[in-house]
Amino acid sequence: MLYKFKSRATGDLILLNEQGRRLLQIMGKEPAAQGIVTAAQIPAAIAAIEAAIAQEDQAIRGAKRQVEADADAAQEQDGAAADRITLRQRATPFLDMLRRSAAEDADVVWGV
Repeated sequence: MLYKFKSRATGDLILLNEQGRRLLQIMGKEPAAQGIVTAAQIPAAIAAIEAAIAQEDQAIRGAKRQVEADADAAQEQDGAAADRITLRQRATPFLDMLRRSAAEDADVVWGV
C-alpha cells in the first residue's frame, strides 16, 4: 500500500506503506487508509516528528561510538550504517509539506 498525502499548499507526496505508517504513528495518528492532519494539529505533528528524529540521531551516534570502540566490528558496521536511510531523510519532504501547509492554514489529508 502507498500513502498519498495531499495539501492545498503543496504538491502530493507519496510514501511507501512502512514509512507512511511510521510517520503517522509518530504523529499519534491511526495508520488508516484515510485520514487528516488539520492545520491546528500540524505544529504538534511537526514537534513529534522532530523529537523522533532527534531520538534516532542520538541512538545512531551512540551506536557509532560503541562500534568505534571495537575496531574489528567497525568496518562491518560502517557499511551497514552507510546504507541505512534515516528517519531524518525519510521525513524531510513530509516536514516540508507540513510546514508549508501550516503557513497557509491548510490541512494535510491522505487516502482521499
